[in-house]
Amino acid sequence: MKKGIIGKKLGMTQIFQEDGTSVPVTVVQAGPCVVVQKKTVETDGYSAVQLGFGESDSLKAIKPVLGHSTRSGKGVFKFLREFKIAGASELGIGDTLSVNQFTAGEFIDVTGTSIGKGFQGVIKRHNFRGGRATHGSRFHRAPGSIAASATPAHVFKNKKMPGQMGNARVTVQRLQIVRIEEENNLMLIKGAIPGHKNNIVLIKNSVKA
Repeated sequence: MKKGIIGKKLGMTQIFQEDGTSVPVTVVQAGPCVVVQKKTVETDGYSAVQLGFGESDSLKAIKPVLGHSTRSGKGVFKFLREFKIAGASELGIGDTLSVNQFTAGEFIDVTGTSIGKGFQGVIKRHNFRGGRATHGSRFHRAPGSIAASATPAHVFKNKKMPGQMGNARVTVQRLQIVRIEEENNLMLIKGAIPGHKNNIVLIKNSVKA
């Protein structure tokens, strides 16, 4: 059964189990999300719903967002994301999806934007070992040779080089839900998820065996 919801990363903490062991968790405000558009097989070729999350000022919203949001009658939303979920054809515009569709112990996939770290060298970006740190060495954190001179006389694509690190779309699979707090729309996920505090994340149930 496919499930999905939009959430906001609130931060990390730890909770204690009955045997006294601590579990690091990420706290996510998951929903509530409102259905603002339906995609059907007849009109779009597939079945899905577009969900809205987070209140926005109608004066600051662009016209496409206003058009999508006002049809639901639930205000203007800051974030719109599409999900292919089970029972999408049965949902109506204006219906609300909350965190209660998930259960504690369930495994999920979380997609978000990783923290940007700027331009970094190969040691930090790709975990290169680096050169000797002894006296006389002139090779410490350099990448070393990147290609042959005569043959093939060019650098191959996807060569591990210094460059922009982070600030990329990342999906972490099979994270376990430790606790669900329906009254506060909170989901406590074991371990870390991508992104800064207050970043928007997409949560789906894991289908990986």
